[in-house]
Amino acid sequence: MNASLITSRDNPVFKRLKKLAESARARREAGMTLLDGEHLLAAYLDAGGQPHTLARAASFDATRFEQSAARCPHTKTIVLPDALFAELAPVATPTGLLAEAVWLTPPAIDTTPLVIVLEDIQDPGNLGAMLRTGAAAGATLAVLSKGCHDPWSPKALRGGQGAQFVLPLQVGVDLPAWLAGFGWQSVALTLSDEHDFYALDLTGALALIVGNEGAGVSQAVRQMASVQAQIPMRGKVESLNASAALAVAVYEAVRQRS
Repeated sequence: MNASLITSRDNPVFKRLKKLAESARARREAGMTLLDGEHLLAAYLDAGGQPHTLARAASFDATRFEQSAARCPHTKTIVLPDALFAELAPVATPTGLLAEAVWLTPPAIDTTPLVIVLEDIQDPGNLGAMLRTGAAAGATLAVLSKGCHDPWSPKALRGGQGAQFVLPLQVGVDLPAWLAGFGWQSVALTLSDEHDFYALDLTGALALIVGNEGAGVSQAVRQMASVQAQIPMRGKVESLNASAALAVAVYEAVRQRS
């Protein structure tokens, strides 16, 4: 497969990729994003996706690039000088491989609902890690508030490591309205002493709500939750990281169900 060499920032393909790298609006309007690295590309291909464009840095091993490209024979391939490639990469030390890819829409998961509800999660790494935890635990849906970071940003995708390809997402959701229509138990993880999280029955249909890294779950969302509960902390710290709290909670639900 012969890759085209692009050396100018004025090249239309480079300009398009740069917009996807930098702009949530551009990603939303195109329904596309950039995947960083071989592992994320492999996860995308395993989920049934086919990238639009594959790009490698000039210093990236050509044989390894051809191995990835062989799995998507109809994909356009390009080579960029390292300096230009670095302008697209989401990390300080680029992997050397990027893929321009259409968002995937995973099919609905037909089992007892286990929903993760995320309110205003701002950090892309945190958000990606939370989606990855949900996917690993067998969550059936992730519901993201309007204030959450873009789950399809390169950094959130890097944190998710393929979670966005297999876990159904609802993005930009009015959480109080969504919770009002959920119809089953919803648990807001808070610092409230109202309930010990481990004392709850989590075996039925369930939504687990985790709030913003600093502010926690908003009052409006708390009011719509069935239960407010605290994960007991024996040590002398005020709270858990939002991503850690979700991991504890969702795997307690998995433990009870098994």
